[in-house]
Amino acid sequence: MLDFKKQPLEAQLAALLDGETTPEQKLELESRLATDENARKLYDKLRHGVDFGRRKLDDMLKEPVPLALVRSIKSTQPPKTPIAQRNARAQLKLAPNGRQALAAALILFVVGGGIGYFIGNAPDTDDATPIAAPQINTNDWLGDVTAFQRLLVRQPRHLVEVPASQSEEISSWLTTAIGVPFRVPNLSAESWTFQGARVILGDSRPVGQLVYSNADGDIISICFRKDAQPPETEDFKETIRDEIGLVTWHNAGTSYVLAGPSAEATLSQLAMEIAAAI
Repeated sequence: MLDFKKQPLEAQLAALLDGETTPEQKLELESRLATDENARKLYDKLRHGVDFGRRKLDDMLKEPVPLALVRSIKSTQPPKTPIAQRNARAQLKLAPNGRQALAAALILFVVGGGIGYFIGNAPDTDDATPIAAPQINTNDWLGDVTAFQRLLVRQPRHLVEVPASQSEEISSWLTTAIGVPFRVPNLSAESWTFQGARVILGDSRPVGQLVYSNADGDIISICFRKDAQPPETEDFKETIRDEIGLVTWHNAGTSYVLAGPSAEATLSQLAMEIAAAI
């Protein structure tokens, strides 16, 4: 064991604070504190640090156990096989001694100083260069249009909300809901019969959907929404998503999509006719 007198003064004073000195060592240190001003200053710093650390650790021990941890402990099943009894260990001392409290105080001081440094050196939000908002992908709604088209194909007996026979209601309803004037294209010459209309959501925005079917049971739909796309946007662009074909174009602040069977070879030509009629 190290000779107590050969230990640094700081370690000796820490032992005095912890009550770990012998009566002779205590008497000797108290005599030195009475005559040595530097020793007294060091002792006061250690004592304040210990008091601070003890208060912080006491506060941490008083904090409630997280509810998730309590539930996890309660739900843990006891072992099926008996566990051999382990040798008894010394009981954990929850009350921190002086050295533990001092170490905790130093850790808290370093962490607090680091946080303060980063906060102090963070750029002023008033002078910082504003971050540009991300560009909205106007093609996000095509995924929703595709999903609704697949839904229509799977339930041919429930294609529309308002049937074709109520054409005036369809016109006023969709114009109000979508905010876009339109005309229902007549595609009978191409063997497509208008069945009626729906309002769906595309990228969380209302979309008008005009539904048509033919004698073979195939279904197409014209979807449109109000959307100011840039002039250079490519028109009549055809995309195939598995069994669904999509043709997109835009005009006068409105985006359009013709959705139908990907095997239909005339989708692009049909989209051009619709664009002229709608």
